Amino acid sequence: MAFSNYKSISTVIKKFQIKYIQSNFMLELDFPVPQSFQEELDLLFIDGVIDNSEDAICENLIYPVLKEVWKHYRSKLTLWSHETLTYDEDLSGIPDYTVTQRNPLGTIVFDKPYFLTVEAKQDKFEEGWGQCLAEMIAVQRINDDFVSDIFGIVTNGKIWQFGKLTADVFTRNKDLYVIQYLDKLFAAVNYIFQQCELKTGR
Repeated sequence: MAFSNYKSISTVIKKFQIKYIQSNFMLELDFPVPQSFQEELDLLFIDGVIDNSEDAICENLIYPVLKEVWKHYRSKLTLWSHETLTYDEDLSGIPDYTVTQRNPLGTIVFDKPYFLTVEAKQDKFEEGWGQCLAEMIAVQRINDDFVSDIFGIVTNGKIWQFGKLTADVFTRNKDLYVIQYLDKLFAAVNYIFQQCELKTGR
């Protein structure tokens, strides 16, 4: 079944027997927000059309934040946009964004995935988390790693929610992040990237 067919967290946790908890696990690692990024974002909010479609939200709000932080980790991690992820017929589809270990053969080789980002289409966060959790389970099984944390983000571009899957426990961070407070949002995304970098062992 495609990831997008999982419409709620409860559907996923019942099907795959995952425990669900809410707890603040996120840490914030300071990340300097470039002045140019802030100015560009301000311009978009004042004069741009940023949320008239799913593509616009992805291109204007989600990808730029991920890319800005990823640039500091590009020697070890690769940021993929809309790349197919398949474990089996129950766990397959196309996450909006995936961060993987960088393959030594080149950036065109899809390597071990570490975290995923899903757009909350039409602000349906529960539906977004159903899809994201299914993707996180797929990553866990593809990597054959039930010990390490697999991270997920669900966002409508303005509100950002974070979660992690460790073994059979899914933890949803209670606190939300918003794009209006870029320093805190960048610090949270930076923490996730740092955790993924630590897994590369290089």
